[in-house]
Amino acid sequence: MFIRTPLINGKRARCHRMRGVDSGRQRNRAFTLVEMLVTMAIGLVVGAAIVMLYFCVSRSFLTLDNYADMNQASQLALDKMSKDIRQAKQITAFTTNSITFSDVNGNPLEFSYDSNARTLSRISGGTTKTYLTNCDSLQFWIYQPVPMSNSFACYTPAYVTNARVVQITWACSRPIMGLKTTTESMESAQIAMRNH
Repeated sequence: MFIRTPLINGKRARCHRMRGVDSGRQRNRAFTLVEMLVTMAIGLVVGAAIVMLYFCVSRSFLTLDNYADMNQASQLALDKMSKDIRQAKQITAFTTNSITFSDVNGNPLEFSYDSNARTLSRISGGTTKTYLTNCDSLQFWIYQPVPMSNSFACYTPAYVTNARVVQITWACSRPIMGLKTTTESMESAQIAMRNH
């Protein structure tokens, strides 16, 4: 809005625009449809990137946690089995998924793998203890305590009762976020019986 100034010496002074006074015409400022669409598209791309990053990081942390947990469970099972096998007197029965010993007191002690339940169990005195879960495969092998010449490998025994070395190999896995990928823990050990 312009204000007329009075005449000074017969001349009109210059017109000055007054600040803060509305000229009567309102200027509506808003985003256009194109600007809104571009902004929404950029926001969607940024949001999708953040969500993908979150899922990748979460999956990585879960994978590491699974590895640590399965490794700890495998080590605990191996420690318990090693103690029992080292103290056993002799092997009385053997298959690739089950092995039976005569323990220190002469009682049967069995380690059995159930592929349907994916568990490794210790059976002794009518009591069953599960040593390992989520086990995909497990195998037992038996050997004589005499190593082959120029090798660390042992001979396969002719009779089960001649065996003094037990090899155990297993693989465990767990799904992460519903997918069974790269979460596998493998263990293998040879255990010598000392109480024979």
